Amino acid sequence: MKVMVFVKASKESEAGIMPDEEILTAMGRYNEELVNAGGLLDGDGLRPSSAGVRIRFSGTDRSVVDGPFAEAKELVAGYWVWNVDSMEQAIDWARKCPGEDGELEIRPFFEPDDFGEALTPELREAEAKVSRKEAENRARLKTQ
Repeated sequence: MKVMVFVKASKESEAGIMPDEEILTAMGRYNEELVNAGGLLDGDGLRPSSAGVRIRFSGTDRSVVDGPFAEAKELVAGYWVWNVDSMEQAIDWARKCPGEDGELEIRPFFEPDDFGEALTPELREAEAKVSRKEAENRARLKTQ
């Protein structure tokens, strides 16, 4: 089961206050433990919402709204993608997350079978082709 773990923003992360050496060290150990267990697929921190934009859709209209955005507690400061056996295992990992204050949100990814017959063999193959290209792009990014 693949899950996305959202690291919720805080007043500090939205203010651009970087973590200190102690938390960076603890987070590095935590990520290493996740990697060694085969669970960490991806993850990163995000800059404050003041560096971001939102694109709003309404019919064919598109509008761009510059950050920062209100309500830090509703924003995301980082993420992980984990491969776990169950939601319970994801919760167990999340409970081990270093830090004194914070909030994580765990959401499972859709699996191909969730789409039933609507995901035809042709669509499955097209999706597999896109996934292969994504992997190539990630590998290329790591070598840059």
